[in-house]
Amino acid sequence: MRVKKGVQLIGRSAEIVALQGEVERVARSDAKVLITGESGVGKEIVAHAIHAQGPRSSATFAPVNCAGLPETLLESELFGHVKGSFTGAYRDKPGKLELAHMGTAFLDEIGEMTLRMQGLLLRFLETGELQKVGADGNGRYVNVRLIAATNRNLREMITQGTFREDLFYRLNVIHIIVPPLRDRREDIPVLVDHFLSQFTSNNHSSVVGVSPAAMKALTEYSWPGNVRELENVIERLVVTIQHNTIEVDDLSSEIRVQDGVALRPKRERRRTVADDLYKRLLEQRESFWSTVYPLFMEREITRANVREVVRRGLEEARGNYKIVARLFNMEQREYKRFLNFLRKHDCQIPFKEYR
Repeated sequence: MRVKKGVQLIGRSAEIVALQGEVERVARSDAKVLITGESGVGKEIVAHAIHAQGPRSSATFAPVNCAGLPETLLESELFGHVKGSFTGAYRDKPGKLELAHMGTAFLDEIGEMTLRMQGLLLRFLETGELQKVGADGNGRYVNVRLIAATNRNLREMITQGTFREDLFYRLNVIHIIVPPLRDRREDIPVLVDHFLSQFTSNNHSSVVGVSPAAMKALTEYSWPGNVRELENVIERLVVTIQHNTIEVDDLSSEIRVQDGVALRPKRERRRTVADDLYKRLLEQRESFWSTVYPLFMEREITRANVREVVRRGLEEARGNYKIVARLFNMEQREYKRFLNFLRKHDCQIPFKEYR
């Protein structure tokens, strides 16, 4: 879930009320915090709320996605670099830890760090000294509160030898678990209203509400992508539907299945490559150009895989390729490039059958 203006934990369930109380208590201290929970539950919102309610709120909150950068760039992003330290280092650059001096650094997806990066982070936590990439001698000492988050089981990773036990105990001073949306279903109507208000305002939409039947379906859906998935669904509906109220027929077939009964029993099937790629695009908000495109060009996935990803996007976007481009996290100027790529490689699918 993306951090929005006026950071807040939205909901009225016992689970979210307990979480709000825990955040308030933790915010008063300066202890390191480890936040765990499934992808999309709102771990960054929790981290930002801790910062906003604490004594460091007037200083910088610096988030870093440890999974979004290769090791060398992540080292520079965290610790900074000096001019000439590597190709493209045309000037000195401060890292996020330096920018967060007297504030908070949030390290998301900490479980994706390489062992070498884990060692560098551990050294910083032990000394407070920043060693910039390419720098000689001693670095600057900074005062930073560290909050880390992951959707992985770090204890299991320690057993497998992929996460340092000493770093785990450094980070795990206070442990906050963010519950999945399916465990706090009474928050779903509140979140729907929140996102509806937000997106109708941003898109000048005529949508004003959700029918009781549609709200029932939304509340009963399991939301494997959690709050982020719910947010994406509401945004798509606000952009695509032409009437004032969201009805059951506006929802995808996956969400419309209620009370555990489908029109036809679903067969269990293995997850496919397209399933995993589509999940990365919609739930983890990765770009088509960094996730699907390079794999296809390097022949690690097939044309059929790309077509299946596009087909699922068209189904979600009700046949609108422009909305598919948005779902796949492309900038507006990249729309024509996307269509040209699909035509050139015979991956374009007729949109009319999805309208």
